Amino acid sequence: QVQLVESGGGSVQAGGSLTLSCAASEYSYRSACMAWFRQAPGKEREIVATISNAGRSTMYVDSVKGRFNISQDKAKNTMYLQMNSLKPEDTGMYYCAAGPLCYGMTSWGKGTLVTISA
Repeated sequence: QVQLVESGGGSVQAGGSLTLSCAASEYSYRSACMAWFRQAPGKEREIVATISNAGRSTMYVDSVKGRFNISQDKAKNTMYLQMNSLKPEDTGMYYCAAGPLCYGMTSWGKGTLVTISA
């Protein structure tokens, strides 16, 4: 498995920005697809964004399109999630995940908490 460590969470007011980072222990076929998931209190975990095909392919859930940007620095084995125009409904634990394919994540980080106040 790939070891993943998230950072960058915090508390901001609505309209603010945060950038999450996910440091991976390796960049290999095991991390060919990387993703951000989130889980709000009392809700199921949902996918937020994915990046694959050496960074050439990205996907976003509709609720974050135009506000979030996923990227990766392969030289640093790090993935980022730039989050702008944050809303209270973006509050939750954000998890980094990786896998050979985007529909089968095999490695997970422990999460970083994002709290957005109105």
